[in-house]
Amino acid sequence: VDANMEEESTKLQALQVQQQLGIQALSIANSSTQNILSLFR
Repeated sequence: VDANMEEESTKLQALQVQQQLGIQALSIANSSTQNILSLFR
């Protein structure tokens, strides 16, 4: 049971990291879009 719990918590951590990276990527993409749009003003 212990090994299984450890595996599950490792999977959960990996998912959380992926989620954080996804959020960061979105905010970077969003801010760079803002920068590009401001060039055309």
